Amino acid sequence: MKALAETPPARSAAPRVSGRRPLRLGPVSTVLRPRSLLVLLAGALALLVVFACDLALGDYPITPVGVLRTLFGGGDTGESLVIFQLRLPRSLTGLLVGAALGLAGAVTQAVVRNPLASPDLLGVTAGAGAAASAVIVTGGTLGGISGLAASVGLPVVALLGGLVTGVLVALLSYRNGVDSFRLVLVGIGMNAMMVNATLWLLTMGEVQDAGRAMVWLTGSLNARGWENVVPVALSLAVLVPVTLLGCRVLGALQFDDDTMRGLGVRVTTARAAMLLSAAVLASLATAAAGPIAFVALSTPQIALRLAGTARPPLVLSMLLGATLVVGADLIARTVFGSLALPVGVVTAVLGAPYLIYLLVHRYREVRT
Repeated sequence: MKALAETPPARSAAPRVSGRRPLRLGPVSTVLRPRSLLVLLAGALALLVVFACDLALGDYPITPVGVLRTLFGGGDTGESLVIFQLRLPRSLTGLLVGAALGLAGAVTQAVVRNPLASPDLLGVTAGAGAAASAVIVTGGTLGGISGLAASVGLPVVALLGGLVTGVLVALLSYRNGVDSFRLVLVGIGMNAMMVNATLWLLTMGEVQDAGRAMVWLTGSLNARGWENVVPVALSLAVLVPVTLLGCRVLGALQFDDDTMRGLGVRVTTARAAMLLSAAVLASLATAAAGPIAFVALSTPQIALRLAGTARPPLVLSMLLGATLVVGADLIARTVFGSLALPVGVVTAVLGAPYLIYLLVHRYREVRT
C-alpha cells in the first residue's frame, strides 16, 4: 500500500485540450494550430513574391533569373547598380517599416481589445509627423535649426515626437489603471491636436519648406538608401524579439482585470510595457518613411480573420504589413507610368474602404 501511495500518477500522452495537439521543445510548449501555420506560410510566400516583383519591375526591368543572379554576385554593372543601389534598399526599407507597423498595430489592438485602436488613431504617428514638420519648417529658409539637424536629425526627432505623444496619451488616460475605452478617446483627441499643430506649422512656414513637409507627411519610400535600412534593421533586431517574448502576456490581457490579477499578472505594468513597445515600433517606422496610413490598422484584423484566432497574430501581422507596404510601393512606382506616387497615397486608397467596412461591422455588432 505504501509503494502504491508513493508512485506518481502516470502522465497521459493525450492532449489536455481536445482537438489541439501540443508542441513541446524542452521547457517551451505551445499549441499546434494547422490553420495558423498554413496561413503563416502563405503570408511568407506572398511577401517573397511581392518583394521579388518589386526588385524586378520598373523603368529598367530585370528578369527573375537576372535578379537572382545579381543578388548572388553575378549580373552586369547596370543590373548591379539598379538592384543594390536603387531597388533593394528601397524594398528593404518598405519591408521593415511594414513589419514594424503590422506588429505595432497587432499589439495595440490586443492590449486595448478594440479593432479600431492603432498607433494611427491614437496619435503616435501624428505626433511623429508634427515633430518632423517642426524640424522641416524651422530648419529651412527660416534658419531656426541648422541644415544638418533638418536632414540627419529628422528621423530622430520624429521618433521622439511619436514616443512623447504615446506617453502623453497613456498618462492622460490613466486613472487607477489604463482603461481601454478611455485610452481610445484620449488618443483620438491627441491625434486631432497633433494634426492641427502640423497644419499650423505648414501655414507658418515658407512655401518650399511646407512642400517638403507635405511630401514627408504623405509617407514615401522615394530615395531611401542603405543609410535608412541599417538603423531600422538594427532597431527591429532588438525590439521585435522583446515584443514577441511579451506576447505571453497578451493572452492574459484578454480577460478582465480581476481575472488577470488572479493569474498573477501585473495589469498596469503589462499594459504599459506592451503599449510602449507598440509606440516605439510605430514611431520608428514613421521616422524611416513618414506616416504610412492604415497599415497598422488593417493588417492585424486581416491576419486575425485569416488565422481564425482570438486576437491578432503577431508574426502574421508583421508579414502582412510588410507585404502591403512593399506591394503598395510597387503599385506606386509602376502602375501610373512616369508619375511615381508616394506609397502612403496607395495605402490610404486601399485602406479607406476597409476602415468604412470596419466601422459598419463594429456598429452592427454593437446594435446586436
